[in-house]
Amino acid sequence: MFEYIFFDEFLRDRFVSHARERGVDCVISDDPLGHTVAIPEELQEELLAELERHYDMLEQEQIALSRNQGDLKSLAGISFSLPDGESRMLSMQIEMANRLLASFSLEEIQQLFSDVARSALHPSEEHLCCVLRKKDQRD
Repeated sequence: MFEYIFFDEFLRDRFVSHARERGVDCVISDDPLGHTVAIPEELQEELLAELERHYDMLEQEQIALSRNQGDLKSLAGISFSLPDGESRMLSMQIEMANRLLASFSLEEIQQLFSDVARSALHPSEEHLCCVLRKKDQRD
């Protein structure tokens, strides 16, 4: 599934309506990060490209809305886990969150932040070349 994130329900609903008018099934979910819409990956390239263009247009509207509504609406939060399993939320500007989400899935971002937290709390003294050598020996 391809996932799209929205920070405004109205914009999410517009995307869902647009997709459903084109026969695309959507799965809607909400979490502390925002409102997500998942669509199947098995769509025709033209349809997927058209949905991407529509999402980009709505994303620009979201940025304009955020600027008009003040700083609180310009923040996003991404949750991640500490090594002991405790959950934390990292606040960031919406533009940064959107750039991350354009390249990585939410799960990948959360894993990255969890790995950074683990490394910060339990730093390794090994050099990267030693870590790579151990990995090569296991493979």
